[in-house]
Amino acid sequence: MPELPEVETMRRGLLPVVGHCIVEVALPPCDRRPIAITPPYPVLARRLRGKRISGISRLGKRVLIELDNGSAIVIEPRMTGLVLLAEPPTSEHLRLRLVLDGGEPNEVLFWDRRGLGTVSLLSADDLQHSLRKRIGPDALLITAEELSTKLGDSRRPIKPALLDQRHVAGIGNLYAAEILFLARVDPRSRCDKLTRPQWSRIQAAIIEVLEAAILHEGSTLSDGTYRNALNIAGGYQNYHRVYDRAGEICPRCARKEIRRIVQAGRSTFFCPACQTRR
Repeated sequence: MPELPEVETMRRGLLPVVGHCIVEVALPPCDRRPIAITPPYPVLARRLRGKRISGISRLGKRVLIELDNGSAIVIEPRMTGLVLLAEPPTSEHLRLRLVLDGGEPNEVLFWDRRGLGTVSLLSADDLQHSLRKRIGPDALLITAEELSTKLGDSRRPIKPALLDQRHVAGIGNLYAAEILFLARVDPRSRCDKLTRPQWSRIQAAIIEVLEAAILHEGSTLSDGTYRNALNIAGGYQNYHRVYDRAGEICPRCARKEIRRIVQAGRSTFFCPACQTRR
């Protein structure tokens, strides 16, 4: 968390700053764990001053603030990062402030409670030949055939495999559970045992779940951390079918309780009746 729907919501929320010029880069006082900034802050600030924002894009779980010289500020929120145009949830976790000209909105903020997020300034070459090559096709664009080709020979269970950003970009723990429930695939199923119809159902479920989550501006979980660019909670948590619902009756079959297991150190939620292994 945040995953693709939350980061896409951040991207859309930042669109009003396109055309604005960065006049100052501030590093607010913070006694918490520092985030990773590349290059170091004094160099970053010098390189960003006077640059105009030409676009806002997304690469997997990263927000890209594109600049008029072809470079981009790459923000990876990781566990608790937020990219905001409004006042942050707390002042003590504010990590970076971009001051803009041209009227409202007049600043972009990066806030991160746990300090695991990163901010990098990358050239056009670095973006194309380094970052993009390390990331698989976007989850909203990948086809069933591509999924099968990239993961179909793996002996890994499908749930952890979907989290591998080298093969498919944007899916995290929450949405992987929701996707596999909708596709009626057991999260413990080995990738190399899945059939062509199952890959097709998984791909269709990826699109359905992620697009619905984007429509509701992402999921704000019980810790309340995730917010959109205007510091407003998302709404898709009200539509989760299995995630964090262990012990509740399955909303589809109404027979079995949702189970929780641990895979690769992460919680997985599924219905043992609806999601059976062959």
